[in-house]
Amino acid sequence: MPISERVPTIVITGATSGLGRIAATELAQQGAHLVLTARSAERAEETRAEILAASPGSEIDVFLVDFTHTADVRRVGQEIARHYDQIDVLINNAGVHAFEQRITADGYPEMIAVNYLAPWLITRELLPTLTKTPGSRIVNVGSEASRRHGVLSLPGDLTDTAAFTARGSSLLYGKSKLLDIMFTLELARRIEGSGVTANVLDPGFNVTGLGRELGFAAPLERILTRLHIGDPRRGAGLIVKLATDPCFAGQNGGYYTVKKTERLIPIHPGNDTAWQARLWADTEHLLDEGRAAVDESPR
Repeated sequence: MPISERVPTIVITGATSGLGRIAATELAQQGAHLVLTARSAERAEETRAEILAASPGSEIDVFLVDFTHTADVRRVGQEIARHYDQIDVLINNAGVHAFEQRITADGYPEMIAVNYLAPWLITRELLPTLTKTPGSRIVNVGSEASRRHGVLSLPGDLTDTAAFTARGSSLLYGKSKLLDIMFTLELARRIEGSGVTANVLDPGFNVTGLGRELGFAAPLERILTRLHIGDPRRGAGLIVKLATDPCFAGQNGGYYTVKKTERLIPIHPGNDTAWQARLWADTEHLLDEGRAAVDESPR
């Protein structure tokens, strides 16, 4: 049965703030059954209350997870997969722009772990359920910040924990979003013909959550909002459109911009199929090797 003819189950990460929170609210108003992932139980309950105030009676489930821990991402993906017979849409929206290097418990750079490894891993865990659901969709949030990513080096960039400054953080953030784009396009080829589609989007410049770690972020956000610059509703609207609009049914392997929903061509090597395939193989090896090391460690 098509999504439009039943209540869709939509998994969305990063829904307790920013674009994700706005998109989740809009999806609830459309009648979706929401499955939210969150790191903080308190923020999750605040988000649930806000969504219910806007859309009373909405069905909202919450799964707590720490996206800096790959084992926790794997766990929550498996829990969600066991809990639902069908998943109509997976929206990988969670992300972070760190202004200094932080290394996760697994030894990965935090921005790579949260922005790229986590969505890659949760997608793999949920893909069997998505494949069983007619017309299901995967929507990943990329960014045109990917055009400023420095030089991509694989597999080294996946584990590079070198220090950086606030100024240098933009290149590393852009690199993490480039990986999201490449992952999506490789995934789209791998699932072609399965009934599942995968697309990625550039939500444009948004003030919501802008530079949360910088002291001047809050007043800057207020100024930009008053000037009507960086309206997050536009980016959230594109997330919702790719997730539910009938015009995107069957559309696979696209990279779309918030500007008139035009299709973008990623900057090199984001548009190179050989690089995309290599990234997939390197990521799979890294995560599976890391899992094997944990499984073999003394208890």
